[in-house]
Formats: sequence, C-alpha cells, structure tokens
Amino acid sequence: MKRKQRLFDLRLIIGALFAVYGVIVTGAGIAASDAGLDKAQGININLWTGLGMLALGAFFLVWFRLRPVAPPEDGEG
Repeated sequence: MKRKQRLFDLRLIIGALFAVYGVIVTGAGIAASDAGLDKAQGININLWTGLGMLALGAFFLVWFRLRPVAPPEDGEG
C-alpha cells in the first residue's frame, strides 16, 4: 500500500513534468535559430527557461526522495 501512496505524491508528478518539459524546452533553446534570438534581443529564452524548469524538476524529485510521506497509522482517516 505504501508504494501506491508514493506513486501519487504530487511532488513526483510535478517534478517529473517539469523535468520532461525542461528537457524539451532546453533542446529547443540549444537548436535556436538566429532569427529567433533576434526576436528576443539576443537572449536565448528557451535555453534559460528550460534550465530553470530542469532545476525546479530536480528540486521536486530530490525533495520527494529525501522526505517521503509517512503513511497514516491504522485508524487515522
């Protein structure tokens, strides 16, 4: 039962989503064109946003790993 409870912990879901989207956006930032960079005044927004998303996803996943939720005792709702 404990494993099923951990599977639906929001920290795992949020961390995994941010990590996946961070990889996608970082990839788009690495493959940015010169025209796209000119639109953003020379700042690679996709790269920086993707790296931020990866960092946030890693934070949630490490938090999930280091501070697991204790299952409720018998008799507690």
